[in-house]
Formats: sequence, structure tokens, C-alpha cells
Amino acid sequence: MTTSTTKPTRYAATTRALHWIVALMVLATIPVGVIMLQDGVSRDLRNTLFILHKNGGVIILLLVVLRLVWRARNPTPPLPDSVPPLQARIAHLAHGALYALLLVMALSGYIRVRAGGFPVEMLDAIGMPGLVPRSDSLAETAKWVHATARFALVALILAHIVAGLNHLRKQDGVFERIWPPFGRGRV
Repeated sequence: MTTSTTKPTRYAATTRALHWIVALMVLATIPVGVIMLQDGVSRDLRNTLFILHKNGGVIILLLVVLRLVWRARNPTPPLPDSVPPLQARIAHLAHGALYALLLVMALSGYIRVRAGGFPVEMLDAIGMPGLVPRSDSLAETAKWVHATARFALVALILAHIVAGLNHLRKQDGVFERIWPPFGRGRV
């Protein structure tokens, strides 16, 4: 039996699936968060959007943690040699910042809700107690963090999308590392 020492050129199927599931959830959660805070939204719609946003945030948090654990155990495939070292370093830092901001957003949202005395329906349904004390000042701080960090997250997401589309256009092998989300197909 022979073993291959060739490093994979693309992410594992689990990594790709987690990437695209989180991406779709985040891209759906952002407009929900914007709309739910608009003036003129009916109370019923606002309540529904808050429930979607809060529970979606919990799911995103769990998926990001799962993704980080998976990533720690499954190293990323190397970038193609055509990617300049500075660009590779920037990509590495941007990915780290994306993970950090996804965690900041999910955790600050959770803290804002729980410290504010509000339910997280999905967690309440399984009997999970709140992990932070009721505190108006903590809720307000978390609300500020959540409201402020969203701008950095959206900017990084846009940069990530533009970079991905640029690599797709160049067909330099970078986009193909994460696409398709499922299966073995090629771009």
C-alpha cells in the first residue's frame, strides 16, 4: 500500500459545508437585524424578526465554534504558489478577524439579550439557563458592542466576497479550494 504525501489543494467537504452554511446564515441575519430596528415595523413582525435574529445568532455561534474546533484539527490547504506572500498574510489576518468578529457579534448579542432580561427561545426550550446575570448596564454595553462591531463585520464580509470573486475571475485556484459547498465538482 502506498500513501500519498501530497497536501490537499482544497478544503475538506465538512469545512466547505460549514463555510457556506455560516455564510448564508450571516447574510440572512444582517438584513433581519436591520429591518427589526426600523421605525414603522409592526409589533408582530418586529417580534418575529427578533426571534429569528436571536436564535439565528445562537446557531451561528455554535457553528462558528464547531468550525474553529474542526479547523484546529484539519489544517487548511496551502494557497497556490501564485498568491504573493503579502496577500497570503492579509488573507490569513482577514480570516482571523472574520472569526473574531463573528464570535464578538454572537456573544455580544447573547449578552445583550440575557442581561436585558429577554428570552432566547431556542435555549429556553431546552431548559438552558442564562449564562449572564440580569444587568441593564451590561446589556447596554453589549448592545453598544453589537451595534458597533457590525460595521467592521460587514466591511470584512464585503472585502471577503470581493476577494473571492476576484479569485474566481482569475481562476488562480483559490476560490476552487472552498467551492462547491458540497460534493466534488469544480468551478
